[in-house]
Amino acid sequence: MPEEAGFPPAKRFRPGSGPPSRAGSFPPGRQVVMLLTAGSGGRGGGGGRRQQPPLAQPSASPYPEAVELQRRSLPIFQARGQLLAQLRNLDNAVLIGSPFFTGHPGVPHWAGGDRSHEQDVPRHCKAPPRRLPCDAGPSSICLPALCTAAPSLPRGPKDSGLEVLAVQRVSKTQAWQRTGRAGREDSGICYRLYTEDEFEKFDKMTVPEIQRCNLASVMLQLLAMKVPNVLTFDFMSKPSPDHIQAAIAQLDLLGALEHKDDQLTLTPMGRKMAAFPLEPKFAKTILMSPKFHCTEEILTIVSLLSVDSVLHNPPSRREEVQGVRKKFISSEGDHMTLLNIYRTFKNLGGNKDWCKENFVNSKNMMLVAEVRAQLRDICLKMSMPIASSRGDVESVRRCLAHSLFMSTAELQPDGTYATTDTHQPVAIHPSSVLFHCKPACVVYTELLYTNKCYMRDLCVIDAEWLYEAAPEHFRRKLRTARN
Repeated sequence: MPEEAGFPPAKRFRPGSGPPSRAGSFPPGRQVVMLLTAGSGGRGGGGGRRQQPPLAQPSASPYPEAVELQRRSLPIFQARGQLLAQLRNLDNAVLIGSPFFTGHPGVPHWAGGDRSHEQDVPRHCKAPPRRLPCDAGPSSICLPALCTAAPSLPRGPKDSGLEVLAVQRVSKTQAWQRTGRAGREDSGICYRLYTEDEFEKFDKMTVPEIQRCNLASVMLQLLAMKVPNVLTFDFMSKPSPDHIQAAIAQLDLLGALEHKDDQLTLTPMGRKMAAFPLEPKFAKTILMSPKFHCTEEILTIVSLLSVDSVLHNPPSRREEVQGVRKKFISSEGDHMTLLNIYRTFKNLGGNKDWCKENFVNSKNMMLVAEVRAQLRDICLKMSMPIASSRGDVESVRRCLAHSLFMSTAELQPDGTYATTDTHQPVAIHPSSVLFHCKPACVVYTELLYTNKCYMRDLCVIDAEWLYEAAPEHFRRKLRTARN
């Protein structure tokens, strides 16, 4: 492995460790990288049994050829049965596999679901009926003696003008850092499900998140702290001027900024937006809700969008899931559908059996209730009127259109969709209740980039509402399009 990763040799290889060597397990050119980590440092010291003796110094090893042979011929599939057995006892898991290793089928399991799908996991071997200590990260999962990591990182395509979620390779430094997860319970092995050739293609360092993400929330908080000039703020990892200007422009469109004496300051609306621990567009949604008399509904919708998915969709029971969900589906879109599910959940007192029967994640629904209570308290402290639309769905849709007008798309003559802001081609995500529909104009919560840009969490709106929300913005866009 390359020396520039910055880890001492003592943490890399140990003679005689791991599963017995099996030469010829992989075709030429597809050697799997095996990295070993030391000690029981980090968190969770006493959770598992000791699996391996302490690491030996490679300099004292008389078997460099044996170590290299073991590293080149690690029988990764031998551990698959044990891994599946241990995963059965977990409430949450992540997809483990290799997007670069086409010959490896991966391990099929799901994130954010409840335990009702355990029968879908192959029972290769029997596991003791006990809870296992687990330390899970954003895209990896740590188990005693087993640590697997999927090389993914949220990021969007360069220069697309879209804010999207995409899967990217981790960097070499990040990959080396993840070997430490194998040592949190005890001395362990980190199995990497991609080839050494792919590892060499990784970037050396990870791009800092502040240089990849939307800076609207950062700029809003800096202005709330009365930083003199946010445009020249001395960030440790300075974002590009274009990203800073884009964030300022977004806050300006939301009505959060004003210019006084060549300085940017917050408007009364901007100061209220900064009080919410939300993205500025969602804070604006809540603050706009009294105008449309739908604060109760908007608080619920924003809370549902602020947590992981509350819906559980086991692939093997797709038809059953669709049949159960029919009674909640709203023709106005995903926001109204989620609102119907939450109302039923609350009316039944948070019944867990109901959640299981309707493929709803009860833990996430309880978290939604907690988030909603916190947001409601903030509204009460601001003396905001808390009103309900009482079944008037149009008022809720109008409120979403007036606050999320920068995340909208229109149907094109050829049957596709394009964003109203940047005219980028997008598509409705297959998980949306509007997937088989063709509404003329929709508002979406986020874009997911895979083989194309998909809109997720959609709501049907009227195009006229957008001009009511930001007339100057859309007039400029219309003039630009005509020119």
